[in-house]
Amino acid sequence: MRLWLVLLLLAAGPALAQGRAEARRAELDQFFVALKVAPTEAAAVQIEAKIRQAWQQAGSPAVLLLLDRGTSDLEAGDANAALDDMDDALVLAPDYAEAWLARALVKFHAGDYPGAIRDIEATLRREPRHFGALQTLSRIAEAQGDWKGALAAWQKVLELDPHTLHGLDRLELLQRKAFGERT
Repeated sequence: MRLWLVLLLLAAGPALAQGRAEARRAELDQFFVALKVAPTEAAAVQIEAKIRQAWQQAGSPAVLLLLDRGTSDLEAGDANAALDDMDDALVLAPDYAEAWLARALVKFHAGDYPGAIRDIEATLRREPRHFGALQTLSRIAEAQGDWKGALAAWQKVLELDPHTLHGLDRLELLQRKAFGERT
């Protein structure tokens, strides 16, 4: 390859990456609009899958490998190894929302609720529309007996994704837990 072409590609690298990030953000914006107006739960599930796929694709192969390994470690019952893998992923990609959420899930399963909440906050700073992070936040609040907190987080999920699978059933359950039975 000619030297000038290599230099041109190297110079264009950051601009190409920025262009891909902007295109991904525009695509996500379209998916979130579609999610709000999805006519059924089935349609919403398909759009959610596209959103999750777009989020996943933002990670490098090395980071995705670490996240997969961490998930496998967690499933095998080794929370310490899982946490190490998630920490390593965050060293490589500190702005990758999925890595923050993955570490939050490990901490949640390990019973470190404050740590999990901090990591969910980090996820939401990077992607405020992350319905998976909000769902997890609701589950953490529920595990702590904070029914109003669980309800508030779930309401945010439904603002983003009105047809979340079993979303209204969970909303009703959380309302009963937070405020008691309706009379």
